[in-house]
Amino acid sequence: MSDDNGLWLLALGPTGATALYWALYRYYRNTDKSHAFERETTVEAQPVTGSDRKVDEIKGTRASRISGENGGAYRTRVQRVSGDSS
Repeated sequence: MSDDNGLWLLALGPTGATALYWALYRYYRNTDKSHAFERETTVEAQPVTGSDRKVDEIKGTRASRISGENGGAYRTRVQRVSGDSS
């Protein structure tokens, strides 16, 4: 058995890896199935409504914390949305 006969087996590794990578890339990216959002989706622009109201102004503060912060009260800050599970 000569060395030339086993060369195809050696080339099969990188070729198979490239084919597997390309197949997984196409499967997960769906590049051939995605739609063009800019062309196929229309968004009607409307003028901005509402008003700006100044709430408070603090100048020259040296406090390192914000009064009323809830950074450590995770259970109070994060609330569950209750709904029917059926």
